[in-house]
Amino acid sequence: MLGFLKKPVVVTVEINMNLVALTVMGLISRLWDLSYPRAVVFDEVYYGQFVSLYMKRIFFVDDSGPPLGHMLLALGGYLGGFDGNFLWNRIGAEYGMNVPVWSLRLLPALAGALCVPLAYQILVELQFSHCAALGAALLILLENSLITQSRFMLLESILIFFILLAVLSYLKFYNLQRHSSFSGSWWFWLLLTGVACSCAVGVKYMGLFTYMLLLATAGLHFWHMIGDQNLSNVSLMCHFLARGLALIIIPVAMYLSFFYVHLTLLYRSGPHDQIMTSAFQASLEGGLARITQGQPLEVAYGSQITLRNVLGKPMQCWLHSHANTYPIRYENGRGSSHQQQVTCYPFKDVNNWWIVKDPGMQQLVVSNPPRPVRHGHIVQLVHGITTRYLNTHDVAAPLSPHSQEVSCYIDYNISMPAQNLWRVEIVNRESDTDVWKTILSEVRFVHVNTSAVLKASGFLFTCLGASLPEWGYRQLEVVGEKLSKGYHQSMVWNVEEHRYGKSQEQKEREVELHSPTQMDISKNLSFMAKFAELQWKILTLKNEDTEHKYSSSALDWITMDTNIAYWLHPTSGAQIHLLGNVVTWASANVAALIYTCLSLWYLIRRRRKIYDVPEDAWQLWVSGGGICVGGWAVNYLPFFLMEKTLFLYHYLPALTFQILLIPIVLQHLGDHLCRSLLLKSMFSALTVAWFSSVYLVYRTFSPVTYGQPSLSATELKDLRWKDSWNILIQKQ
Repeated sequence: MLGFLKKPVVVTVEINMNLVALTVMGLISRLWDLSYPRAVVFDEVYYGQFVSLYMKRIFFVDDSGPPLGHMLLALGGYLGGFDGNFLWNRIGAEYGMNVPVWSLRLLPALAGALCVPLAYQILVELQFSHCAALGAALLILLENSLITQSRFMLLESILIFFILLAVLSYLKFYNLQRHSSFSGSWWFWLLLTGVACSCAVGVKYMGLFTYMLLLATAGLHFWHMIGDQNLSNVSLMCHFLARGLALIIIPVAMYLSFFYVHLTLLYRSGPHDQIMTSAFQASLEGGLARITQGQPLEVAYGSQITLRNVLGKPMQCWLHSHANTYPIRYENGRGSSHQQQVTCYPFKDVNNWWIVKDPGMQQLVVSNPPRPVRHGHIVQLVHGITTRYLNTHDVAAPLSPHSQEVSCYIDYNISMPAQNLWRVEIVNRESDTDVWKTILSEVRFVHVNTSAVLKASGFLFTCLGASLPEWGYRQLEVVGEKLSKGYHQSMVWNVEEHRYGKSQEQKEREVELHSPTQMDISKNLSFMAKFAELQWKILTLKNEDTEHKYSSSALDWITMDTNIAYWLHPTSGAQIHLLGNVVTWASANVAALIYTCLSLWYLIRRRRKIYDVPEDAWQLWVSGGGICVGGWAVNYLPFFLMEKTLFLYHYLPALTFQILLIPIVLQHLGDHLCRSLLLKSMFSALTVAWFSSVYLVYRTFSPVTYGQPSLSATELKDLRWKDSWNILIQKQ
């Protein structure tokens, strides 16, 4: 029974020394003196703000993409004990002693270092030689731009890592498909493909391009499987479901989980709250939640409310009125009703309060029990301080002459009767009997007499830099808009602050309106509701894109006609630039051109039944190019369609795929076009000479890659190989 003890337990481990060596070199190149410079470098000033907000659990919205990348940077800060106390206001600002610089930069550096062995593994899985794979890894290792981007608190190296991991995982899964379907390793690599894809998308939406490429590749491979008569229908269905689970369902679930963690961590109110709905703001600790704590949920006749416009951009604003009237005549000579002004005011104010009145009764207090207002009910809105009724009529609005003026009615005893009845329409209702609810209900007010809808039209004018003139205190215009002109979010309002009115007398009611609310809504938004709103804000929120000194066009990237100065030492002249290895970039372009021309030549010849290379070599050529050229195309071409400020670092994911193509083309040329021994020897010698030049250029530009040693003005001028490069030379 104990016979197994007679023999020793032996564990055999295979170690690929190429992988070990490449990993070590990658770590050295990215981690060496990582804390230098101990100052804010370029976009660290941007990402650092979010890291601080994570440390303080304060909610924010970043329109650049999903939260995973920010959370990974924050993880570095958390592991280093960062308390979030640093003012990220200037590039070059010296970090305080409380900022763990090495820890904050660690994860991007590790991701950049691991891209080196990943490149090696990808070419091996594509069935190219270990020599070609080693060449690909060394090119990634010696690419100055990738080194620079991975040594700071930036996201591109993390994005590229997950992209390469997704490609490698899919290739390993595909190669296992032939002989060990549904094995443990087969499932591992398939699931890892989905996980890596979701992480790539979770870091930046640019990762979506590679995800789509891999989905298309998987779809093409499955299409070929359908034609395999050796596979039964049940087996095909199992393959289809496995791919659907791993490549669609799991990535979607993980993507949701990133937002779940993000929203769980950021539970405190912050400076970005104002662009979110009142319901979202009320779900955060502090801020609006403190104001609305304990409010009644259902709006009733006699309720005192503030109405916030749902659009909330370019700024939040509330329906507002004050005792001042519209001028009798505007600057352009048009006349007005001279009624009391109604505006949308971007600050909390006592004049934002309105009372919901039943048109059939005179009382302005809530009855006992309260009578809730439902979808379709007719109401009057009485301004709390001036007690005048919200009104609109066939008079042109001050800034929007094609829309109706909205006012609070003053009886001048002339032939202009009050038109102050409004129908409440709950836009997000579940049924036609829904009750109007505080914060949760999004409502539209339709004027009974004219069918005009209450709209904050001032948003349009604010975007153009205009608002009401001095007589309107530069507040935003409110108009009555015909529904025939289409639906817009600026027509939708929600109750933000709410109390049940108790005072019938005006003086007592004014005191009541000035006092804070005492009650609260206990109902919180669900995660999916918060996710949907936050996701929509990320996709639609647009910061004003301004021309940046180092912005560039996508056409500038291919030939590297641009650079970015990341950091400059204030005294020594030491500096860091995002500059690529010129030889590598040029070689990548040449490789892409050769691949395209050769592929077209082969296709034409094969159409004529002329086969220049063996079938296995052709399949190798197509599969390798499909991944590398496809990866370059999907990560580069979309930028021509984007209306945003672009920088050189946006090209790095595409460049990585293009670099992987270089050894593929070199191996093909050496194996199939250099057919004599002399040509092969000459080609090998040229390859060695070319690779030596790659290393020499890497060494030449390493002072501006690592920021040390500092160079003299003459040495810096010598590095300006292109007139379009902006190398900073300080005056002596």
